[in-house]
Amino acid sequence: MTGAGHVPVLLEQAVDALVWRAEGVYVDGTFGRGGHARALLSRLAPHARLVALDRDPAAAASAGAIDDPRFVFERAWFSDVDAVLDRLGIDRIDGALLDLGISSPQIDDASRGFSFRGDGPLDMRMDPTRGESAADYIARASVRELTGTLRDYGEERLAHKIATAIAAARAREPIARTRQLAAIVAEAVGARTRGDWRQDPATRTFQALRIQVNEELHEVRRALPVLARRLSTGGRLAVISFHSLEDRIVKDFFARASRPYEGDARLARLALRTVDLPEPPLRNVGRAIKPDDDETARNPRARSAILRVAERTRAPWPAALAA
Repeated sequence: MTGAGHVPVLLEQAVDALVWRAEGVYVDGTFGRGGHARALLSRLAPHARLVALDRDPAAAASAGAIDDPRFVFERAWFSDVDAVLDRLGIDRIDGALLDLGISSPQIDDASRGFSFRGDGPLDMRMDPTRGESAADYIARASVRELTGTLRDYGEERLAHKIATAIAAARAREPIARTRQLAAIVAEAVGARTRGDWRQDPATRTFQALRIQVNEELHEVRRALPVLARRLSTGGRLAVISFHSLEDRIVKDFFARASRPYEGDARLARLALRTVDLPEPPLRNVGRAIKPDDDETARNPRARSAILRVAERTRAPWPAALAA
């Protein structure tokens, strides 16, 4: 367990998959409370480097506790990694890790507004200095836009009903608190309609709003090609996802980048011998890794985690896969 009760997920598996060159340069794109970063540093040689990024001010505070000349922290969105590496004079990296989603301290801190378990301001921003809060978003979004957000990012089958209830409630008074929103959703959904007593009726709504406010899926789409292009030959990109939307983006990107011609179906039908096909820029390393029963018993929040790893080949990075 590290910093403020956070338990890193798939810690050993991720570090084992990532560190193939102990003296290399590595990127932790989602520092959080530093669990993965500290484990990486324990495996790296004295002259290695680890560059960590995170947009959360609490993560920056945790990073300040690491006194290691091999380590540097930058408060930045992980899609800004190109600019960060350029500023540090780093051209190639030997590995990069993205631990997507939200950390336990963020969920447990009611003042951040990520959870309905405690009452707090409806913020949800990982970087409180940038963008609009969840309260601002639901105050200005149309019913149609809200419906799309809840459906697409929360996979909520009652999206329109919830969006309509939110619009009706905000006409009476501003929706500014987490439990206020949770109550609106619960009333709209009905406690017995979902058929799953383990999940609060507001869970999918809160997930959808968090993804919307933080541009989480757009961040993943932007960062993957940037990090993969920066990898040296043999370098690895490891990504831990926590829900199907993130994992689908990672899986599809790895699949496309590990096929000749970037997976273009038209070119795949050409009469070419396998030996004549160009080498793709990435290759998948093993199968997707999930937490075992022991880890999920220790940390129930790990149960939905999936780790995927890809390795850079000698092939040049194609323009079609650019960010």
